[in-house]
Amino acid sequence: MKMNESCKAIACFWLMSFFILSVAEPTRPQLTTDFYRTSCPDLWTIVRTEVLNAMNEEIRIAASLLRLHFHDCFVNGCDGSILLDGDQDSEKFATPNLNSVRGFEVIDRIKTSLEHSCSGVVSCADILAIAARDSVFLSGGPFWYVQQGRRDGFVSNKTLANLAIPSPFDTLDTIISKFDNVGLNVKDVVTLSGAHTIGRARCTFFSNRLFNFSGTEEPDNTLEYEMLSELQNLCPQDGDGNTTTVLDQNSIDQFDNNYFKNLLNGKGLLSSDQILFSSDDETTSTTKQLVTSYSENERYFFMEFAYAMIKMGNINPLIGSEGEIRKNCRVINS
Repeated sequence: MKMNESCKAIACFWLMSFFILSVAEPTRPQLTTDFYRTSCPDLWTIVRTEVLNAMNEEIRIAASLLRLHFHDCFVNGCDGSILLDGDQDSEKFATPNLNSVRGFEVIDRIKTSLEHSCSGVVSCADILAIAARDSVFLSGGPFWYVQQGRRDGFVSNKTLANLAIPSPFDTLDTIISKFDNVGLNVKDVVTLSGAHTIGRARCTFFSNRLFNFSGTEEPDNTLEYEMLSELQNLCPQDGDGNTTTVLDQNSIDQFDNNYFKNLLNGKGLLSSDQILFSSDDETTSTTKQLVTSYSENERYFFMEFAYAMIKMGNINPLIGSEGEIRKNCRVINS
């Protein structure tokens, strides 16, 4: 056989091998923005209506639904595992979630309506992602096209939730590490923290800053004086820690960039908020620049927030034949 014929034979062999492998190993399914276009065309209207009804009953539920999606995605990926009822080992009993996450009844109502319209089609994980988007948009924030096609997981992992979900008491390095563990970067830390422009927090999550911060027997010196005085009255040292206040003192329940303006003025409520601007950590040079940029340009913040939410919603989703489509978001199918 001549040299050029040999080369042609080898080329044909590799081409045929590539073709066989391509057929044998089909491309992994991907999330898409039109996944339910024909299988459940009323999906968007149903979710939007139920979220709006819930917000009319209680405006703060928007922040709660957004937080549900966030806490779900950080544990096992975005698989609806936070919605599962169960014993003390379920995620609902993890420290970051116990007596803290809420909005489960709203997800139940959405699921019930969807089961009447298109039974067994829409996953609970996708409901969380869409409800989070609508909560932001209906609060005055950005709109983005939610990618869909997630399926629901079988396992709710309390131990992982305790380890993976960022805490208001974490250092900046720890928060960054927890984000990195799920494929999110420093910019995502700052951008997604902007969700705290809506919502509330109990005294127990920030009272450590008010009287004896880090064992100094003094308040946190990064906390603005007048706000400190107000919070000390709201959350006395002998209180039960359950009194709540808004995370964003300047624009209650409105999704905007005032959260970042607050940080510039020492008015971040949680320690994990204020350290984005005031920490001595080396990384703060990056986070501080982002805080400043977002405080000056709301449109820029909105654009980056939408992108970060899409990115977060793509954390290890179950797709294709993985997982299941739950009939009831609180329990796996029998």
